[in-house]
Amino acid sequence: MFIVSNRLPINVIKISDKLSYCPSVGGLATGLASFSSAYKSQWIGWPGIADDEITKRQKQQIIHDLHQKNCFPVFLSRQEVEDFYEGFCNKTIWPLFHYFPLYTVYEDSFWQAYKRINHYFCDIIVQTAKPDDCIWIHDYQLMLLPELVRKKLPHAKIGFFLHIPFPSFELFRILPWREEILHGLLGADLIGFHTYDYVRHFLSSACRILGLDHSMGSLTIANRIVKVDAFPMGIDYERYSGAVHKPKVQKNLTAIRKKVGDRKIIVSIDRLDYTKGIVQRLEAFRLFLRDNPRYKEKVTLILLAVPSRTGVDDYQALRQQLEGLVGRINGEHGTIGWVPVWYLYRAVPFEKLISLYHVADVALITPLRDGMNLIAKEFIATKTDGTGVLILSEMAGAASELGEAIIINANDKESVAHAIKQALEMPLDEQIQRNHFMQQRLSRYNVTRWAHDFIDMLTEVKKVQQRISVHKLTAPRLKKLTLDYHQSENRLLLLDYDGTLVSFADRPERAGPDNELLTLLEQLAHDRRNNLVIISGRDKNTLEHWLGSLGASLIAEHGAWIREKNHPWKVIELLQDDWKATIRPILELYSDRTPGSAIEEKNFSLVWHFRRSDPELAYIRSQELKDTILNFTTNLNIGVYEGSKIIEVKNIHINKGRAAQIWLANQNLDFILAAGDDYTDEDLFSALPNSAYSIKIGYSISHAKFNLDSVQDFRLLLQNLINKPENF
Repeated sequence: MFIVSNRLPINVIKISDKLSYCPSVGGLATGLASFSSAYKSQWIGWPGIADDEITKRQKQQIIHDLHQKNCFPVFLSRQEVEDFYEGFCNKTIWPLFHYFPLYTVYEDSFWQAYKRINHYFCDIIVQTAKPDDCIWIHDYQLMLLPELVRKKLPHAKIGFFLHIPFPSFELFRILPWREEILHGLLGADLIGFHTYDYVRHFLSSACRILGLDHSMGSLTIANRIVKVDAFPMGIDYERYSGAVHKPKVQKNLTAIRKKVGDRKIIVSIDRLDYTKGIVQRLEAFRLFLRDNPRYKEKVTLILLAVPSRTGVDDYQALRQQLEGLVGRINGEHGTIGWVPVWYLYRAVPFEKLISLYHVADVALITPLRDGMNLIAKEFIATKTDGTGVLILSEMAGAASELGEAIIINANDKESVAHAIKQALEMPLDEQIQRNHFMQQRLSRYNVTRWAHDFIDMLTEVKKVQQRISVHKLTAPRLKKLTLDYHQSENRLLLLDYDGTLVSFADRPERAGPDNELLTLLEQLAHDRRNNLVIISGRDKNTLEHWLGSLGASLIAEHGAWIREKNHPWKVIELLQDDWKATIRPILELYSDRTPGSAIEEKNFSLVWHFRRSDPELAYIRSQELKDTILNFTTNLNIGVYEGSKIIEVKNIHINKGRAAQIWLANQNLDFILAAGDDYTDEDLFSALPNSAYSIKIGYSISHAKFNLDSVQDFRLLLQNLINKPENF
């Protein structure tokens, strides 16, 4: 397994021309450390030092030393770090994905650096990984990487996990490079997020921007199934709960309690970041002290702000604002011998962090937007005696798992101030009961379980892809089909039109066949050994206008109308259409309520089209419409069918399989080929004899024996049939 992230779990430091190595700080490196050691894994990432700050000899030494630790470094220059990490990652993606669009910078040079560095990572992966290795890519710095690796290693098992929120479509669409980002992510086989909200936002963007529909979180991209799902990241629960009893931790606990005395302790621990809501929680604490004067000199807020992105102007301004606010609170409310806010601007060792968690009566974790927030989980894990209260923002991903915490709106200062009072006054038995449920949950779904669940799902997705690939019309199968075709004397070709012979993506919906297709069909129709039948859901007048002069047989409205070669049109049976008067007003109502939708009336069916409508609104309306019509047609011989961006109402006796029986009844056929792309073709596939070739364009579940990727591939197949076998 290859774990790929922006930073390696080991940081390289150069002091006085000497290199040293220390563990990286960050939730990802810490969280995956135990998991990676359980696998035969390699880690690819930046070592934390710019390559123009070291000599060639030192660079080789770093490569050698890191290889010994199963790490492969990706070296970046200082300028690349500035443009890629400080620039695009932290001035563009980070604020936008955390719902701070006013902080977002759109700079093309940053984007170019982002693309270039993703290519660097791809080069290292390709040099190191084998074609069938498992590659797990992490986080927003590498969102282009899955597609880049897919192009180089098409059969690799690629997973991607985003550790920050994925924004709603309305925000994501602001990004000028939104399509490239989506295509990059969709190179993965499995895309993971912390919560189902982020899954929903991603699927919405994929639908609205790329036109990709999903089924139960699965997308079909070319010949691959891509799964999108939620995997809430856990922590190494035993590491945190077990650390409480270590001598260093106990020593720190004694020192803290000696300084604080018997005062209540509230801890606030975060990286210094505007997304964490640190200023807002300080203002809430200030409000709490104002409204609850009896708690003065009885409570202390220990505020630990870990330095982060110190080179970004917004973070420098935030530090100044924070430190000014701390000073004002201490000046307004402090007394001789009591400082309301203990402010620490530094990173602390693990043992001191555990001490702060365990000694605290309350943890105040109030991000304005956070992908998960492992600090909240770490705090709960260290409360081995069961006491302590967690106040948690509803905008943290962890809130969906830690429902027993006091959940607040981080922007509502009055609510946060009230929550502080509630937490300080909560009875011990209630604290223990709340924490018990959260601890049980966190101990079961720890970081190892999270990682294994992701990898197990990734393996399952690859199995699904392999099952689908079994039906792919590969070169050997295509060669046999072509040879069988040329060795036969009485052939039947049953070809769907829309989505099989033409694609809406390449040609407008109302445009007729292009010259290339007409030439192909004319050549097939003029071969005396062929019975060419074009089957379509379109009305007979349109088919007659477009294809009537080919010399082929035609089936219109999915089988309601039939025109055998050189014969006039006829209906398959006498059908009633008086039901239209009841159904048409319903369709008109939904068309009026859904901008971009339209009604198409055929002789024996009504079709509601919503291809040009807002995808999410259209989906809701289509489900409502289907249920409504089903209630009206319970006792009628009318069926309601859901196709690609359509709802069709028609007589239940009409289907392509039944219409094709006129030709399938011919006992002298020695070659049958049927092709289609949607649900209307399944009746046709089911009606075919076992000896027939049936081809589905696309990769959804089907009765067809084989699959092809696209309309273009099927046209190429038809061209191969026209050519002589020796030219194949």
